[in-house]
This record gives sequence, C-alpha cells and structure tokens, in this order.
Amino acid sequence: MKTRSITIVVVVIVALIVLSNALYIVNETEQVVVTRFGEAIGDPITTPGLKIKWPFIETPNRFDKRFLEWDGDANQMPTKDKRFLWIDTYARWKIIDPKKFFERLRDERGAQSRLDDIIDGETRSSVARHDLVEMVRSTNRPAEDVLVGSEEETAILEEIEKGRQGIIEEILDRASKRVEGLGIELIDVRFKRINYVEEVQKDVFARMIAERKRIAERFRSEGQGEAARIRGERERELKRIQSEAYRKAQEVRGKADGEATSIYAEAYNRDPAFYAFTKSLETYEKTSDSQTTFILTTDSDLLRFMKNAP
Repeated sequence: MKTRSITIVVVVIVALIVLSNALYIVNETEQVVVTRFGEAIGDPITTPGLKIKWPFIETPNRFDKRFLEWDGDANQMPTKDKRFLWIDTYARWKIIDPKKFFERLRDERGAQSRLDDIIDGETRSSVARHDLVEMVRSTNRPAEDVLVGSEEETAILEEIEKGRQGIIEEILDRASKRVEGLGIELIDVRFKRINYVEEVQKDVFARMIAERKRIAERFRSEGQGEAARIRGERERELKRIQSEAYRKAQEVRGKADGEATSIYAEAYNRDPAFYAFTKSLETYEKTSDSQTTFILTTDSDLLRFMKNAP
C-alpha cells in the first residue's frame, strides 16, 4: 500500500513537471517563435494567451512586439566639402517577422550589432555626399531678418538642395532596403546631435562674429546719420528762434527809441533851456567823477552852466 502511494505521488510530480514544461504564456507585448532542437518550426505566435508545446524538445523564443531603440555612438564623419562633423544618430525599429528575425539575427543583441553596421554605414555615406551647409540647415528660408532704419535687411546664405531632413530621409530609405531580409522594419532615423570639430567651430564662429559686426556697423552708421540729422534740425531751429528773437528785440528797441525821442522832443519844445540844463547835468554825471581831470577851453559848452553858476 505504501509503495503504491509513493508511485502515485511520483507520477503526479512527473505529470506536473511535463505539463508545466508543455504550457507557456504569451504576453500582449510579446511574439514567440517555437524551436525544436534549435530549428524554428511552425508560424510565429503573435496572439497573447496560454499556449502549448511539446515538452522538453521545443523551446519558445520571445521577442518584443513594441518599437525598439537603436542608439549609435557619436562618430567623426567628413562632408563632401571636406569638413568634419561629430554626428550622433539614433533610430527606432520593430520586429515584423519573428521567424526570419530569429533565423537571421537570433536575438536583439544580434540585431543591434547589424544595425550598427547598416545605419552607421549609410549615415557616413550620406554625409560624405553632401556639403556642410546641407547638414546644418533644413530649409532655404532667410536665416535672419534685421530691421535697419526704415529698410529690412536679409542675411544672404548659400542655397541648399536637400537639407538635414532630406539627408535623414535618404539614410532611412537606404537603410530600410538593407534590413528588409532581416525580419525587422526601420521606423525612423534621426540625428541626436551634430557638433562641429574644433577647426570647423572656429570658422563658423568667425563667420558669425563677422556677420554680427557687419550688422552692428550698419546700425551704428544709421544711428550716426540720424544723430547728424537731428543735430542739423536742432541748429536750424535754434537759428530760427534766435533770428525771430532778434527781430522782435530790434522792433521793441526801435519802438522804445522812437518813444524816447518823442518824449525828449516834447520836453525840449516845452522848455528848451531846462532840457539843455538837465542833459548837461546827465553828461557831467556820466563823464566825471572824483578821479577825472578835464582840460577845457573857457568857451566850452560843457562849462557853460558852471560859468553862469551864482
């Protein structure tokens, strides 16, 4: 009886082990390729749920159904005009044929290694076919509009044929054709970073500085011209005001002199002797003081009133 119980327990345990090895679960984000002794068999399993296989002799190989990331290393690459750039590239890809993917690449590590060769190679080739300006610009729109005085000045830059976006599309198209037989699909390729090497940086910075200096000089020239115009208008307005003020002053002075002359004439006509006397006194006051010495003849008009003084 005891031996029979042990046998039943052993059979149950073996059955559980076999059953656990025969059943497996496929998640929503997975797709599975079943292999028998290392060889892929049947169609890939892409639907989630509980699945069954031959225990011990078949193995499920799981692959991600989601978009996967490829991140390349930054490399120094020459452009068509012999300028060197540091270019860092990344891409998005997915597995569209798990069976072919398993047969050609085995796993994601193999895919990453193959994408290193394909994307880096196509990037290097595309960069070498285009000038530097094509790599750093995307459109032919004016790089800068500067309002100088009453005129709008547009910086003139070299025209481009493709631009950065066109080169990216070229890389994606050529690389996609090379991965068609690998069971994967390239979703997108992008430049994560483009940086100039030291020699190119110096040249670019020098051009930027020269452009800024030219714009600053244009502003300065326009400002000096405007300042000269304002000074000229100020001087002209000042001369006009001074001329108008002088004219009015002369008019007032002439009117006052006329009124004074009229008063003097009226006073003289009333009493000529008294008028002559007061004018002589004014003359004495203006022409003499305690330090003044006169040498005059006895018949001088200036001494006339002094001689007749009582």
